[in-house]
Amino acid sequence: MKYGIVSRSYGGMTVAEAAKFMAAHGYNCTELCMAHPDFGGWAYNGISKLDENGITKELTKEKADIMRDNGIEVTAFGVFTDNLAPGDDEYRQRCWDAFVRCMDFAEYAGIKNLTTELGFRPDNKRGLTTENYESDFKRLKESFIYLGSAAKERGVNICIEACVIDVIPSAKRLRDFIEQINKETGLTNIKAMIDMANFIANSDEDDVFKYLAAHTIYFHGKDRKVNDCYGRILGDGEIDWVKFFMNYFRITPDLPFILEYTNADTTVLTNERVERFTMQAKANLALMGYNVQGMGVNHGR
Repeated sequence: MKYGIVSRSYGGMTVAEAAKFMAAHGYNCTELCMAHPDFGGWAYNGISKLDENGITKELTKEKADIMRDNGIEVTAFGVFTDNLAPGDDEYRQRCWDAFVRCMDFAEYAGIKNLTTELGFRPDNKRGLTTENYESDFKRLKESFIYLGSAAKERGVNICIEACVIDVIPSAKRLRDFIEQINKETGLTNIKAMIDMANFIANSDEDDVFKYLAAHTIYFHGKDRKVNDCYGRILGDGEIDWVKFFMNYFRITPDLPFILEYTNADTTVLTNERVERFTMQAKANLALMGYNVQGMGVNHGR
């Protein structure tokens, strides 16, 4: 199983320190973020401070190679810029320009995927409103067509992380969005990154696979209670992880599963939970007649 953790979980460590820590705890893949003392500048749903922090294509490759040298596959480059930016075309263009620079860095570093959420309005609010819904959706589509075209030129994918509190609030709606862009433009490099916690209020552990399995590059692993606004570490919420992993092993066993919200203090606890859930999922699948040999995680113990 491709099992990893986002590098920003260890944001107090250098990239080399984080890579060694990951390898020691059995992780073999990551979403690399500019959130380290020696590789910084990430601005969540904003414009990353690339020049101010000396982020270049050479530095990005250096940090990606450090991960790889420690046995950590760099599944994606975590950009998470503002793609909505309604009502301010100059700001949106600056968001686009920074994202395209990150594409150049990723291409040079051999990272095939860049991940982003949808963004905020200027008042720092997010979600659906009747007066903005159609215009927000239109601007999102414009953004991803622009960025998808730039990404195609560089041979990379854009992975969208959607959420129930955003303009694209469900697994089905994200599938529709991806397929609309494909139908209108022919772009095939707009993909999904599934975070089950982001959909738990309106898409269950079957829906995300039903609607998005064909479009997904990798998964985030965090938890949420149905009525939560913010996430929790895996196992602290209301996601049925046994059911999730049964679907994962049957439908998408080769896709990376990358933890989020876990940190150095909760790494061992989270790994123990994942091992317990995956073992139960395998046991259930075996009772159903599936061949489960090779399924599961190895935490280096």
